[in-house]
Amino acid sequence: MNSPSPSRFFTQGHAARVSAALAALGVMLGAFGAHALREVLEKSPRGPDNWRTAVLYHLLHAAVMLWIAGAKEQANRLAWWLMLGGILLFSGSLYPLSTVGWKWLGPVTPLGGLLLIGGWIALAVKPWAEPRE
Repeated sequence: MNSPSPSRFFTQGHAARVSAALAALGVMLGAFGAHALREVLEKSPRGPDNWRTAVLYHLLHAAVMLWIAGAKEQANRLAWWLMLGGILLFSGSLYPLSTVGWKWLGPVTPLGGLLLIGGWIALAVKPWAEPRE
């Protein structure tokens, strides 16, 4: 059985569902960090700040991904994929760095940041306008 290619996966429905689920996960992680993980995060001097940064970037980019998914003609799939990778690497590395202190994830965070920046650049280069015919 062949796995779907990224372009076949990127239908409005699939991309919107993934984006919305990612946003819901961001809200849950924000609440989890503010309540259940408070003591764990406070053991590290940068734990609470890193967690808040991870949640902020996670939610912001998930919202933009949802907007991209709903844009007419889905003109910028590249930006969507870059932001997905950026959330996974940037926020996905900051969450365990903040809680369990896995220092080996430190170099992953800036790579995720570069992907997020790339997503914004992709939007600037190929905006959401309708494609020319």
